[in-house]
Amino acid sequence: MAKFAIGLDFGTESGRALVVDVATGREVASAVHRYGDGVIADKLPGTTIKLEPDTALQNPNDYVETLKRAVPEAMKQAGARAEDVIGIGIDFTACTILPTRADSAPLCNLREWKNNPHAWVKLWKHHAAQPEADHINAVARERREPWLEIYGGKISSEWLHSKTLQILNDAPEIYQAADKIVEAGDWLVWQMTGVLKRNACAAGYKGLWVKGLGYPSNDFLRALDPRLDEMNGTKLAGDIVPPGVRAGALTAQAARVMNLRPGIAVAAATIDAHAAVPGAGVTEPGRMVLILGTSTCHMILDHAKHLVPGISGVVEDGILPGLFGYEAGQAGVGDIFEWFVEHGVPAEYQTRAAERSISLYQLLEEDAALLKPGASGLLALDWWNGCRTPLVDATLSGVLVGATLGTRAPEIFRALIEATAFGTQIIIETFEQNGVAVQELVACGGLAERNKLLLQIYADVTGREFKEAGSGQASALGAAMFGAYAAGRAAGGFDSLTDAAKAMAQTKAVSRKPIAAHRAPYEKLFAEYRTLHAYFGRGANEVMKRLRDIRNAAQ
Repeated sequence: MAKFAIGLDFGTESGRALVVDVATGREVASAVHRYGDGVIADKLPGTTIKLEPDTALQNPNDYVETLKRAVPEAMKQAGARAEDVIGIGIDFTACTILPTRADSAPLCNLREWKNNPHAWVKLWKHHAAQPEADHINAVARERREPWLEIYGGKISSEWLHSKTLQILNDAPEIYQAADKIVEAGDWLVWQMTGVLKRNACAAGYKGLWVKGLGYPSNDFLRALDPRLDEMNGTKLAGDIVPPGVRAGALTAQAARVMNLRPGIAVAAATIDAHAAVPGAGVTEPGRMVLILGTSTCHMILDHAKHLVPGISGVVEDGILPGLFGYEAGQAGVGDIFEWFVEHGVPAEYQTRAAERSISLYQLLEEDAALLKPGASGLLALDWWNGCRTPLVDATLSGVLVGATLGTRAPEIFRALIEATAFGTQIIIETFEQNGVAVQELVACGGLAERNKLLLQIYADVTGREFKEAGSGQASALGAAMFGAYAAGRAAGGFDSLTDAAKAMAQTKAVSRKPIAAHRAPYEKLFAEYRTLHAYFGRGANEVMKRLRDIRNAAQ
């Protein structure tokens, strides 16, 4: 009988369960559960409590509901028996954290704290902790903390310490009540196994944990705020294990929820983008994996550690054992396109799309594909959700230059796609200037599946071949590989992640090569992009920050 692993992929808006044949990597079935409360940005569910700007929260009960709904549905579609599932792996968008009691109960589920926003999950794109990130960076630079250069010299408002310090500053009672501050992926493994295991991927890339050194010292924490004293040994306590290792076995209670059998191996969690690397079949240096979705993560492996400005970190064994894993990223990509489609497209385009029974995205892509590079006269900066790499600044915002009374929606749509491609080129240059070779680009994620114009523009802008991963669900497939690895060869799985990837990764002979005629106009546009990038991003004109201050004062 075939043996199966389940990959659980938790994203920004929904959670997915993917059932995979361990021997072949065949994706047998999948099911998606859309979170009931989605991204909580305006007010707490069921209340009139208004949230401050740049807040992005979630309800942890939506994650549990995914286990209840998506897993049984995927198993039903697969026609698979519970006894044939050997392992479960989890990936989760990060840094997404929540405060809990010692028994794993989220504080937002407790009556006394449910109306306090800081008791809820802080999603990865929660950017309200930028003042805390600025403070951490200033203290770390002043103290010359050795770990700072590992993270490109600047940490993000999205990360664990920034968000935790915001809880302490804005709601000290929540910080005091929290026995643990936990990554959401680790919290789910805790729910499934009854054991708290912190994964080294999230701890390393988002929690400032360094293999062999641990978290930043208690002296540093006290320098940030005396109330952080001993946080490492209390709220961050717990075994830190490499991604994919067996964290525990599925408990009887969790098995009932998921309609599975108790005792199945459950892998330590990992970050969604990082799971996509083996999921895309990449296990060697030189091949950059771009996970194109709401945001974009740029992942690459190398045999050596190089210090690269503005990246989200270089972590030994952070993606695959025996290699240094690098993470960079853009904080807004698919989010930018969605914003434009929802708020910037005239009704006539919606009518045209409806008449043809196609999506508005598809119509805009078709019209934008008819334009030559540079024909719109437009140029954009891709900072609608801030800049992650290389500037690490969530207070930056978007720019569109060159609009006239003749500008039309498909031209803006194409300019926004081009802006994200230019942002990726900046990231590639940053890596190569600091010793990390980028020889090939591999795309995965929802945008890679849906938007072929985007892939061609990326190939044209970067001058590199752009390949598609074999799976449209690379993160979930990677998570399933971790589940097969956690089960081990004796149970029908694998004793190494590399072996799991080689056996289970799918291949797709689809690629986009640069169009020679497009290179010259894009080189000119990129030169202008680089000028705007430096002007608005490196202090020459901080109008974006001033506008944000004016906006916040007017709230």
